[in-house]
Amino acid sequence: MKSGSGIGSMGSRAFIVLPLIVLSALFVVIIGMLVATATISFKEHGSIVFYGSLLYFSAVFMMYQAGISGLKKMHRASLTDHLTGLANRKAFHLDIQEFGNAQTELAVALIDLDGFKQINDHFSHVVGDRVIEECARQVRAICADEATCYRLGGDEFVLMMHGPLAGTLLEGISRSILERLTMPIEVEERRITLGASIGLSRSGTGENVGSSELLRRADVAMYVSKRGGKMRCTWFSKDFDRSREAIREMDDQLRVALTNDEFVLHYQPLVDARNREVVAVEALIRWNHPENKAVGPHVFIPVAEETGLINPIGLWVLRRACLDALSWQDIKLSINISAAQLRNPEFPVQLGHILEETGYPAERLELEITETCLVLDPVVAERSLDVIRGFGVNVVLDDFGTGYASIGFLRQFRFEKLKLDRSLVVQAGEDAGSRAMMLSTITVARAMQMDVTAEGVETQEQADMVRAAGCDQIQGWLYYKAMPAAEITKLLAKTTADDNSEPAPMTGTTA
Repeated sequence: MKSGSGIGSMGSRAFIVLPLIVLSALFVVIIGMLVATATISFKEHGSIVFYGSLLYFSAVFMMYQAGISGLKKMHRASLTDHLTGLANRKAFHLDIQEFGNAQTELAVALIDLDGFKQINDHFSHVVGDRVIEECARQVRAICADEATCYRLGGDEFVLMMHGPLAGTLLEGISRSILERLTMPIEVEERRITLGASIGLSRSGTGENVGSSELLRRADVAMYVSKRGGKMRCTWFSKDFDRSREAIREMDDQLRVALTNDEFVLHYQPLVDARNREVVAVEALIRWNHPENKAVGPHVFIPVAEETGLINPIGLWVLRRACLDALSWQDIKLSINISAAQLRNPEFPVQLGHILEETGYPAERLELEITETCLVLDPVVAERSLDVIRGFGVNVVLDDFGTGYASIGFLRQFRFEKLKLDRSLVVQAGEDAGSRAMMLSTITVARAMQMDVTAEGVETQEQADMVRAAGCDQIQGWLYYKAMPAAEITKLLAKTTADDNSEPAPMTGTTA
């Protein structure tokens, strides 16, 4: 399939035609003046007119041909991406206009490279351009003559097919591209591994969906692929638009909530595994929705992360928690940090300002991060963590046991504490293999001089198991649920040094 459309508009042709009209007018005037004079004979008049006309029309023909040829080149250049040689965004829209009017199926695939920004940041834009060129070559080779390939700009490509079964065929091509992009790309003696997320949309026979709408639908589906784990292709569904509308609505509500101080913090205590004394609290955000709707963090935090609102919300949590915990002497404050916050290069500076502003001791602060925070951009994450540790703040790996963290991963980022996810604790109580995994994890953490916390402990059997396995701290409903700051103050005031006494389970807001 080739990109269609004519060589240009009438306005463009006018740049050729108008000079020819002027030249013709001048020629007629000159010939008229010669004929009007009596200085030459009629025969000479005829010769001048004949040869002049021959010369004139030859010049006109050559000028017109050269102009049309140049105009064609200019038009082709306007429809071509200069880096890859592929058709560009303008060509895509023109082709959709041409083929979209046909009574046939039309399908579009939007390809977005995963992790390309890091390549530009880490290796330079020159290497990034080479990667784009190589990706374009591979995509074009896979498409062959079956689909038209376009580059929209940056790291985005679009494929277009029309005809019977266009959607099915294009999905097959998209999966071939994903498979090919799992293999490293060699650029300047570097082996760079990329991935891609692909969104697909289609216009059925007689639907005549516009090019901008097809591209928008593919873009929505592509972001669903990214949120779903990347390296996949997803067909657009109308449900996606309803979901996006719900996200926009919640984003507006969250901005109002932040302005109107509708967020509150509750704190769940962590106890020493040996004497059951409270040694730390974890800050957990709650939303006092004005309509008394129960909106949990598992609902609004992902929305805040997607819209970018997690950064101001995260800073509010840090400031509020540090102020609340100032009077809680001898215990540590643990706060969760999202991947978006850690990727923000300004975050370490903002953290330093909050510590200085509130006067909270940095050595009593623990920041909990998940593997996702580090896998998405390990170089930026490690740089930020180095600055954070420079303040004296401890870094904790949260939810260990739910991802793919390895020993090398633990050594690279040097955590001060490891938190075993509730799922691992539960499985260890039911399955010998999971129990062996938990024991080996604790052994590795000990060797790396990391403390270990078991979270989600709800039964005495689980508490006895993780205590015997060597965990330093226990967190869970068996001991305490999350509670407001005022209740934490009362709890700490009543705490005794009786190592043999078990704190009575307290009611409070569900963790």
